[in-house]
Amino acid sequence: MLIQIHMLQNYAPSNLNRDDSGSPKSAVFGGYQRGRVSSQCLKRSIRRSTTFREAFQADNLLAARTKRLPQLISDALQGMGVADEARKAIVARVPEIGQESTKREKATVDPEKEETRQLIFIGSGEAQKIAEKLLALYQEAGDKQWQTLKIEEITNRLGASVPLSVDIAMFGRMTTSAAFEDVQAAVQVAHALATNRVTPEYDYYTAVDDLKPEDDPGAGMIGDVEFNSSTYYKYFNVHWEQLVENLGGDREIAARAVTALIEAAAMAQPSGKQNSFAAHNLPDFILVEVSPKNIPVSYANAFIRPAYQSEQQSLMGSSVAKLNEYAGQVRKAYSLNGQRAYLSLADVPISNAEGQDTLAQLQAWAAAKIAEATHG
Repeated sequence: MLIQIHMLQNYAPSNLNRDDSGSPKSAVFGGYQRGRVSSQCLKRSIRRSTTFREAFQADNLLAARTKRLPQLISDALQGMGVADEARKAIVARVPEIGQESTKREKATVDPEKEETRQLIFIGSGEAQKIAEKLLALYQEAGDKQWQTLKIEEITNRLGASVPLSVDIAMFGRMTTSAAFEDVQAAVQVAHALATNRVTPEYDYYTAVDDLKPEDDPGAGMIGDVEFNSSTYYKYFNVHWEQLVENLGGDREIAARAVTALIEAAAMAQPSGKQNSFAAHNLPDFILVEVSPKNIPVSYANAFIRPAYQSEQQSLMGSSVAKLNEYAGQVRKAYSLNGQRAYLSLADVPISNAEGQDTLAQLQAWAAAKIAEATHG
């Protein structure tokens, strides 16, 4: 089973996701320059959202991405009452556990900045379990042998850690360390792409030194920042069976994860330059499709020719109409017959889909369809 989420969201002037030069990210699509928000940015805003915290934090089902595994292990060992000498000896080997498997040299630990070579997605309680295993290995080997024990033997004895974490189950985990089980992502997230042709604009600003003498004219600082305004198409899909597998077969948590994703994808906002622009705009259109087969289909090609506003129709209305027309063509051509429901603030009719009045109703519809498919 596949759950797909399509959104159209208009952002006021903003710089939500910057490239290395500070400009809003963009892409050429259909021969036209478009605004873009990266999938990595969208995923972070979702997994760090209030929606996810409220849904799963109390159950310890959320993870964190960090290089600070040595500090997490040190804290866990301290909580277990391990003596400082043994704790430091164990922690000194932790950066090696998180290093790339192709690098065989012994890692060194900066006492002011204990970090692994790579960011690792750590599930809640995972560091505690690893600390317990490391302590048992250290006690078995003894301090002298522990210092010279090959890291391959340590990681092999640890075994691959498999976290029960909603965000890791949804967005996956890949490391080059044998001590951490790779997790195949159950959720795919596309880069948000503008339905319209984007025109970059620049805000020239000055800042006044409040304590500068009145007889000394001029600004204390001047600068400029690039921004744009676009209507974005966002696309997400959830492979249900993979999500359930990643969550250890827990269908109830998996269903909660899907409905939380729908809400978080709609409500969570990228944080880039928000103090300057406050572009907190919610989607005007959300379409959810539940299909028996895992055949993901993005409707981005509806906007190969950019959407335009007219006297009769707004840019959002034009975008909704183009998506609806293209989706109908694709579904007919490829005999796609998934069930569909939508929430829309645009006055545009949608074909072969059940209209919902609220986001909560759309979530409830998705939950009901998942229950029907999984329980017969």
